[in-house]
Amino acid sequence: MAPLFVAVSLLLSACANAPHATAVNDPYERENRIVHDLNKSLDRAIIKPISGAYGNVARGPISSGVSNFSANLSLPGMMLNDLLQLNLPEFFGNTFRFALNSTFGLVGLFDVAGQNGLPEHTTDFGETLFVWGVPEGAFIELPGFGASTERAAIGTAVDFLIDPTSYFLPTNQKYVGTAAHVLHKLGDRDQFSDIVESVLYESEDSYAQARILYLQSRRRDLEGELTDDDLEDPYAE
Repeated sequence: MAPLFVAVSLLLSACANAPHATAVNDPYERENRIVHDLNKSLDRAIIKPISGAYGNVARGPISSGVSNFSANLSLPGMMLNDLLQLNLPEFFGNTFRFALNSTFGLVGLFDVAGQNGLPEHTTDFGETLFVWGVPEGAFIELPGFGASTERAAIGTAVDFLIDPTSYFLPTNQKYVGTAAHVLHKLGDRDQFSDIVESVLYESEDSYAQARILYLQSRRRDLEGELTDDDLEDPYAE
């Protein structure tokens, strides 16, 4: 099974990148808006107050250490995606970063690699699908996760399934890693609270605003630039 998976991966990785996407493809808008309202309610009732409390208690060295630890645990999955994309420079960069932070950085609590000019090259299976030529698909809003696309949603699910740390970490350490990831997300919610709340609670149409911001950001990350078409949402009026 593994050799077949590798063979298929290498075959697909030879394909051209997915076509450049500019339009807002949202055939599930009615359903997406229902999920968006649920996500807003979840944020207002649970995530916002908990992230604020976490920020008040842990903001500074503690939250920084937790975020560094969580990011370090994410590197093996990124390294695997680098290989699937045949992106060897970023694979070796992330591998060296993981080795450096896992040892001299005390299992990732300190970003020794970043302090020495070795940044993280962020990637995921959604980007792997993009490299393989898989189209973006329709925009969707996922419960608890927020804005996404069909391609990115598949990527998120596959990243969870193929995460190398889930196979080599003992069970009790997996729980620590999961807790660190959750705290990392709460720390991000607290750190960027002004931006998040301006979109969710101050926009005339928070759904349309979140949708176009996500698509712009994701396309810029994958394709490297934006066109004028990317900057205008035909649904936002």
